[in-house]
Amino acid sequence: MGRSDLDGNEIKPMKVFLIGGGGFIGSHLCEKLMAETSHKVIVIDVFSDKIDHLLHKSCPSVDRIEFHKINIKNDSRLETLIKSTDITVNLAAICTPADYNTRPLDTIYSNFLDAIPVVKYCTESGKRLIRFSTCEIYGKTIGSFLPNDHPLRKDHMFYPLKEDVSPCIFGPVEKQRWSYACAKQMIERLIFAEGAEHGLKFTIVRPFNWIGPRMDFIPGIDGPNDGIPRVLACFSNENPSRANGQIFNVGNPNNEVTVKELAQLMIKVYAKVSGDDASNLTTMEVRSKDFYGVGYDDSDKRIPDMTIINQQLGWNPKTSLEDLLDITLEYQHRTYSQAIKKALSQPAC
Repeated sequence: MGRSDLDGNEIKPMKVFLIGGGGFIGSHLCEKLMAETSHKVIVIDVFSDKIDHLLHKSCPSVDRIEFHKINIKNDSRLETLIKSTDITVNLAAICTPADYNTRPLDTIYSNFLDAIPVVKYCTESGKRLIRFSTCEIYGKTIGSFLPNDHPLRKDHMFYPLKEDVSPCIFGPVEKQRWSYACAKQMIERLIFAEGAEHGLKFTIVRPFNWIGPRMDFIPGIDGPNDGIPRVLACFSNENPSRANGQIFNVGNPNNEVTVKELAQLMIKVYAKVSGDDASNLTTMEVRSKDFYGVGYDDSDKRIPDMTIINQQLGWNPKTSLEDLLDITLEYQHRTYSQAIKKALSQPAC
C-alpha cells in the first residue's frame, strides 16, 4: 500500500492512537486507515459497536487494529498508550447540545479537563497530536449583534469564519449552552501554548456540522431512552509539515441552512428514501428554549472559510447537503426501520 504525501514523500507505516475512535468520525477514520494505509491503529472508547466489523476475525486487516474499552478519565494506561504510538488523534468529547444545559459540568470536564493529560503526555513524549475541535468555538458572529436593519446583515461576505482572523464571541455565562464551546476553545489555547513554549507538534481540526452514516442515535434503540440526538450534524493522511501548528476549518460553505430549512429538506429526502408520501410528513415550530431548556443560546451563522485548508492541503468540499442527507437518511432508514417497528409494537408499560 505505498502512498505519498502531497510533497511526494513516501508515507511510512506508523502506529496511530485513536481516542474516542469508536464513534461517528472515529469509525469512518478507522475504516479509511484500514483500507488505504498500512498503519496499525489502537482504538480506545467506551463502545465498539461502530467498528465491530473491523475487529471481527474475518476482516482482512484485523491484525492491524486493536480495541481497548477505556474511559480516558483517570486511566493510568493513557500515558503508556500515547508514548507507545507515533501519533495521537483525540476525538473524545461530549458534543450533544441537550447535554450542554443538563450536564454542563460533565461537558466542561470531558472537553477540557479530561483532555489536558493527553496534551501533556504528547508534549512530554514528543508525539504528534491531532485534536478534533468544533466550529462551536467561533460562537456568535459579529453580525448577530448588529441592528436588524443594518446593511451588513445582508452582506454574505461578512459571515464566513476564518481560523486565523475571526473572533470567538460567546453568550453570557448564565447560558450554559456555551460551556461546550468555551471548554473546546480552552483546550485549543492550551495546545497552541504547548506548541509555542514546548514544541508540541499539533494540528487542530474544526468540523462544521459533519453528517453521515453512524453519526446519530435513535433514543431507546441504540441510545438512551431519554436521550436527545444531535441535529443531523476526509480526514485521512495529511502532510505533517504542511499541517503542523495549523488550525483547519473542515466543512462546506454552501451547506449552511436554518434548522427549519434542514427539516424541510429532510422531509423531501426521507420521502424519497422511505417511499412515504411527503405530504404526510410535516414540521412543527418549537423554540430552542422549550426543546433544550433554559440556558440554551445559539450562534447565528456557521459558514466556514476554506482558504487555509485549500492552500495547505489542496482540499475542497464536493458533496451537497442534499446528497449528504440522502446517504445518511438511507443508512438510518435501513438500519433503524425494523428496530423501530419492533419497539413500537411492544405493549406500553
